[in-house]
Amino acid sequence: MRIIHGRPEQGVTEERGATFDGTVWADPVLPTTDGVTINSVYFTPGSRTHWHRHERGQILQVTTGSGWVCSEGGAPQRLLPGDVVWVPPGERHWHGASTGCALAHVAISLGTTQWETPVSEAEYLAAPQQ
Repeated sequence: MRIIHGRPEQGVTEERGATFDGTVWADPVLPTTDGVTINSVYFTPGSRTHWHRHERGQILQVTTGSGWVCSEGGAPQRLLPGDVVWVPPGERHWHGASTGCALAHVAISLGTTQWETPVSEAEYLAAPQQ
């Protein structure tokens, strides 16, 4: 058993860059432990991840704002506070804020993450930006 009291000492808020479009900030909740990483992630309006996959899946719990999640071949799905998303192992997907609203979620990533290409503007705007 390991207890993390409050904010981990080694955890600092960091601006994410190379695998995100727009301004995205992340706060570590649990540094990688036994292949599990937990971050609180804040997306400014219009920002999003690149396409990516997780070796053993990912859980997203939306805490505030509104945004989108999309699996390859599917239509973007609206995200609102209280929503929980299970992304199965290896499923190619992206997630981020809507154009007019920020989004915050807790991301629980299982295993390694394979980052891929940016989400094109056309792919992102396929989501109705309400």
